[in-house]
Amino acid sequence: MKPAFYHCVSRVVDRKLVFGPDEKEKFRTFMRMQENFTGCRAVAYCVMSNHIHLLLEVPPMPEGGFTDEELLDRLRAIYHEAMVAEVDKELRETRKKVKAGLAHEQWVEAIHQRFTYRMHDLSEFMKTLMQRFTKWFNRTHSRTGNLWEDAFKSVIVEDGVAAKTIAAYIDLNPVRAGIVKDPADYRWSGYGEAIGGGAKGNGKKARAGLVRALRAHQGVGADASLWAKDVAREYRLILLEGAVEKLEVRVGRDGGTATKRKRKGMAAGDAAREKEQAKRGDIPLGKMLRCRVRYFTDGAVIGSRSFVNEAFAKARERFGVKRKDGARKLRGNGAAAAGTLWSARDLQKGIG
Repeated sequence: MKPAFYHCVSRVVDRKLVFGPDEKEKFRTFMRMQENFTGCRAVAYCVMSNHIHLLLEVPPMPEGGFTDEELLDRLRAIYHEAMVAEVDKELRETRKKVKAGLAHEQWVEAIHQRFTYRMHDLSEFMKTLMQRFTKWFNRTHSRTGNLWEDAFKSVIVEDGVAAKTIAAYIDLNPVRAGIVKDPADYRWSGYGEAIGGGAKGNGKKARAGLVRALRAHQGVGADASLWAKDVAREYRLILLEGAVEKLEVRVGRDGGTATKRKRKGMAAGDAAREKEQAKRGDIPLGKMLRCRVRYFTDGAVIGSRSFVNEAFAKARERFGVKRKDGARKLRGNGAAAAGTLWSARDLQKGIG
């Protein structure tokens, strides 16, 4: 079974800039807790001042479910030890009854299902993460009501080129916003954490996630030890393409020229020096990743033509009867990847 990746986006009500350093750190903490509990993995992420991006991998539930000890380990990610101890006691007592013929094995399964229905599930991951953060935020800031303007938006993303492109698009958010020149300098993103997070802890987890984003199509697991071998350099090249400032040269009526900076970012000369020793990426991503690409948040499905058509066939009833296939070419700001990446939605407006 191919990995299931989803690009998830959620924005703050009225898009107010309410997330400072403390809020961004807390969101990341809750996100990591949810990963440990659910078995889902944030292979790339970025927490901005008024919205969040996640490239989330949702593996299938393990065949045969979990042992009792595996379940308890998952519970420790989000519950206090006293709560885990209660569940442990309930499981042990129920198993004794099963062994004595006083209870059926389904009683044990029912205890597991009280928690496992929230694992390996996109909607449950996002719902719980956003609810937990909202409760903390409201309590901290003495407010009530919804924090997010809607539930969340998600786009299905194919592994391989699509996954690494979306990961880079996410990590370049603070560059496009003019907050930093180098995506490595932004602390609250997967790449920033991978570079500055240290050899252990979440720095290691961030590196493992990006390895998965770039190598899942090759059957490579989330192995942080592979980051330094070649993944880091390949990903750095993609990010540099997207971080180079965009300059526009205008010719005046008198024949003179003027150069206007259209977007903030890393100077072209600085990026070129880093790229001298390495090869370029699979597709010309630089120009595309410097812009907002609406397909990546509203395209429904992003990937190869065959991947999008397969997803279309599985959800055929959601589309009009006149539609023959699912794959649509990227246009506007996404045109650099046209023919390599396809979308399930043919966006007519606001595509750049």
